[in-house]
Amino acid sequence: MKKMKNGNGESQTRNLISQGTRIQGDIESAGDFRIEGFVNGTVKAKGKIVVGESGQIEGQVQCQSADISGRAKIKLEVTDLTILRATSKFSGDIVTKKISIEPGALFSGTCQMAAEGPVSPLKPKT
Repeated sequence: MKKMKNGNGESQTRNLISQGTRIQGDIESAGDFRIEGFVNGTVKAKGKIVVGESGQIEGQVQCQSADISGRAKIKLEVTDLTILRATSKFSGDIVTKKISIEPGALFSGTCQMAAEGPVSPLKPKT
């Protein structure tokens, strides 16, 4: 965990799940997250979630922005920007305000975009 100053002089926490680390369960954070290991569960962050090239995540994610370069099999709820990098392999559902998918990214699932304001939460499939 590392504390950084944002543009307003406030501290913002950055968390790292390193390669070789496996986490099973739920995670909540007021800061940013970088995942280079494996996470299976629900991740809620008020900041940005980055899934690095070696990172893998399964479950559900809620965050302000998401930047995915690794593997994700998730239900993703993002209040601002979602980026699927060229090396990403995404399977699941996305609810986001904005999305960028680079050439080479693999995407299988659904995407719902909201024009303004908070996005509606994903509804469970029945």
